[in-house]
Amino acid sequence: MNIVRPKKKLGQHFLKDQNIARKIVDSLGTTEPNVLEVGPGMGVLTQFLLERPELNVHVIEIDKESVEYLYQNFPALENHIYSEDFLKFNFPDLFEGKFNIIGNFPYNISSQIFFRVLEFRNRIPEVVGMIQKEVAERINAGHGNKTYGILSVLLQTFYQIEYLFTVSEQVFTPPPKVKSAVIRLVRNDRTDLPCDETLFFKVVKAAFNQRRKMLRNSLKEICIDLPAEYAEKRPEQLSVDDYIELTCGIENQIKKTGHAI
Repeated sequence: MNIVRPKKKLGQHFLKDQNIARKIVDSLGTTEPNVLEVGPGMGVLTQFLLERPELNVHVIEIDKESVEYLYQNFPALENHIYSEDFLKFNFPDLFEGKFNIIGNFPYNISSQIFFRVLEFRNRIPEVVGMIQKEVAERINAGHGNKTYGILSVLLQTFYQIEYLFTVSEQVFTPPPKVKSAVIRLVRNDRTDLPCDETLFFKVVKAAFNQRRKMLRNSLKEICIDLPAEYAEKRPEQLSVDDYIELTCGIENQIKKTGHAI
């Protein structure tokens, strides 16, 4: 097999610029030897990952045609290729300890990939991913920015975010209709939240699901008696620390009223 056909239903846009591929791989630090590449396609990143002897490279790919190509062209990956769906894959079956993630993430599931990263954040110290530029800007946005949203808050709670560089549409086959960007996530020092984690996620999602409303309205299903300093604010006005403090306040109110979280 000489080539893999990009499949629209899988959101495949194969990077063809070797210099950018090397630059992406060079952006991955050496915090952990174990590396999982998501959606390697025809291995444009894989080839450079395998040039780094300190790395223990594994790849996960849902496209059967790509899997066949990887087996034929990357014998060094023998027993390290997983023909699986990343969003459903059981990571404990792969690595016993920590592992980094890298990839040219399919645009149609990039947000879901990051929610999966959050789920296993204590095992994933670093992520380098190429995604839609708009999504990268949203993840990196600070509070007060109109693009600041759910992923911004949740990822910034547990990771330091770096917007590394923008990538033109013309370096892909087929070219996407939007620009791309490469970002890096590095796990921060926050291990536990001072509030209930499930409630924290619920508060952030509920706030931004009605982002044009003041918090006293968007969060009324969670807490009627919202802390006064937040009631008249809109979701994009709160920093990560504000959301943690707000959730602590809501949790205290729930405990007082006896309502379950």
